[in-house]
Amino acid sequence: MPTVSVGRDRLFAALGRTYSQEEFEELCFRFGIELDDVTTEKAIIRKEKHLEEEADEDEEVIYKIEVPANRYDLLCLEGLAQALRIFNKQEATPSYKLTNITKESMHKMHVKPETSSIRPYVVCAVLRDITFDEASYNSFIDLQDKLHQNICRRRTLVAIGTHDLDTLEGPFTYEALPPTAINFVPLKQTKSFRADELMEFYKSDLKLKKFLHIIEKSPVFPVLFDRNRTVLSLPPIINGAHSAITLKTKHVFIECTATDLTKANIVLNTMVTIFSALCKKKFEIEPVEVVYSDGKSSIYPELSLYNMEVSLSYITNCIGVSLEAEEVTSLLNRMQLHAKQSMSGDKSSITISVPPTRSDVLHACDVMEDVAIAYGFNNIPKSKPASLQPLPLNEFSDLIRAEIAMTGFTEVLTWILCSYKENFSMLKREDDKSTAVIIGNPRSTDFEVVRTSLMPGLLKTVGHNKDHPKPIKIFEVGDVSLLDNAKDVGARNHRHLAALYCSANSGFELIHGLVDRIMEVIGAPFVSVGVETGYYIKCSDNPEFLTGRQAHIIYNGKKIGTFGIVHPEVLNNFDIPDPCSFVELSIESFL
Repeated sequence: MPTVSVGRDRLFAALGRTYSQEEFEELCFRFGIELDDVTTEKAIIRKEKHLEEEADEDEEVIYKIEVPANRYDLLCLEGLAQALRIFNKQEATPSYKLTNITKESMHKMHVKPETSSIRPYVVCAVLRDITFDEASYNSFIDLQDKLHQNICRRRTLVAIGTHDLDTLEGPFTYEALPPTAINFVPLKQTKSFRADELMEFYKSDLKLKKFLHIIEKSPVFPVLFDRNRTVLSLPPIINGAHSAITLKTKHVFIECTATDLTKANIVLNTMVTIFSALCKKKFEIEPVEVVYSDGKSSIYPELSLYNMEVSLSYITNCIGVSLEAEEVTSLLNRMQLHAKQSMSGDKSSITISVPPTRSDVLHACDVMEDVAIAYGFNNIPKSKPASLQPLPLNEFSDLIRAEIAMTGFTEVLTWILCSYKENFSMLKREDDKSTAVIIGNPRSTDFEVVRTSLMPGLLKTVGHNKDHPKPIKIFEVGDVSLLDNAKDVGARNHRHLAALYCSANSGFELIHGLVDRIMEVIGAPFVSVGVETGYYIKCSDNPEFLTGRQAHIIYNGKKIGTFGIVHPEVLNNFDIPDPCSFVELSIESFL
């Protein structure tokens, strides 16, 4: 979950009272967040530089608070403090509104058709008569960084630009031009760069170089201009120095360019709703009209309330506590949701108006969760459901685990994701393109595919523990995933059992004996080849095993698994110096 660092004294001043650390931890728990760490700014610097200096008594205390990943309104001190004040009934949920001006008086952003090929959307707003101090200014900048890392997915979905409106002159245009046609002085620089030169310049910048890939291979770059062709920003890379905001800025122009319009609206709403509290007219935002080349236009930000109706019985049944409608509405109001009682037929229900700050509320279950948080999880009585029957597959899996453990094998749990090489080439297997679920845009080469076998995980476990006293006897009962066009999600999970023996000798007879023991406990008799009832083994030719030292397991006429001595090349790929035998079979076949 995201962690927000806030000054303790500033936070307590915003909350209107001082808390002990224990009291504040209790408040965080009741609100559904967590005080993760208590430190100081200098202590963080000392830790980063590995210094041994003693702490000063006058160092500002920093609270590091974990907040839910979808609560974007809690990513800065101002939003967090406001939410806690409302939760503590110190103030009511604010009503946000647009400045009452005519369309003709609004600033306009004209969108050129060329932008559709790279970042097709832009939304804008103005914060008038805002007053920053050093702390709130830093918080304003930090919120943009937090949003960029979170909902904006490192600027790939949305990029935020903030500008001093007094340095610009509307109307504005959003265009896509060749890099050589864009020339401006970027933020924190004094020299003018062409956009293509800027790409080379920022390849050595630790912060900005990770965003260059988003547009650098495009024939056109997105860029925003004012009436005088002054560059506002080159999203998603850098703003222009001309319109940089400062502590003295009074009118802030905010633009968000995006590939996802929904995300752009959430980001813009988060920025303007939180910091409109610093404006002369609190909670009032000046709209901007975005005009497209086809003549269509939209006015942003969209601050209208989202209304939904939730059955009272649904809320109380899910939580397990009998609550009156009046109490439920009171609890929801503490969570920044405007709620009132209504009737749907002959049943009592709650009508909720979701403000623009609560973009995380999408379904009745979100409303129910907020009621539970406000009521207090510790206040909900513990109870066992009247009917709690495990799935047959899970129940059978537990019985199999217990039986194998009693034969002297140790259970391990490995990742369901693995690298492409581990799943195929390291096992001497070929990808037929119709088996494995491939992860799109993986963050790490360690997690590129959903495993199609338990074998890579067990071999990696032995490879990382090769110095462990021999023999190593491990097993795993877990899911693998295979492509299946008959399923609506395109894939299906299969429950497998795998076991591995590693020692100075292969232990093939021990793995064979384990197969016989499994079949014995499930009541499957050993039969002759070709008999449809019971099980038998027949020679196989899988590349991951030694030829002539492997066999398929046939149960009720169907192949359910394979066992054998692992091929030396496979062992070498996983850095295992000792011989191993391995078995893997589908336990769903027994149900």
